[in-house]
Amino acid sequence: QVQLVESGGGLVQPGGSLRLSCAASGRIKSINVMGWYRQAPGKQRELVASTTSSGTTNYPDSVKGRFTISRDNAKNTVYLQMNSLKPEDTAVYYCNADYVLYYSGWSVRSGYDYWGQGTQVTVSS
Repeated sequence: QVQLVESGGGLVQPGGSLRLSCAASGRIKSINVMGWYRQAPGKQRELVASTTSSGTTNYPDSVKGRFTISRDNAKNTVYLQMNSLKPEDTAVYYCNADYVLYYSGWSVRSGYDYWGQGTQVTVSS
């Protein structure tokens, strides 16, 4: 049906930047919300940023002003530009797509809450 593949994680020093990408594949007609979540060891998964198909974005206070989410609807791809990274940003970052319309045979079907496999981001000197 729908698959999400993330890329762009890695090791970066405090104050540095990274850009994550997530491409959705499948016979996709549209994706309503795309977002990024993260999960640090021993902690719950939390929202990092989200964006609707019309461009409305949402960030928690912990990343506001440092992270920017963007998307290319034609490519079903979402990006996360992370600047001024801190050690507390270290986590596995997951891409999410919610309310996806996709073609199945001659029909259009809807699916919810798709996740990528995750990409590790480590902020350390």
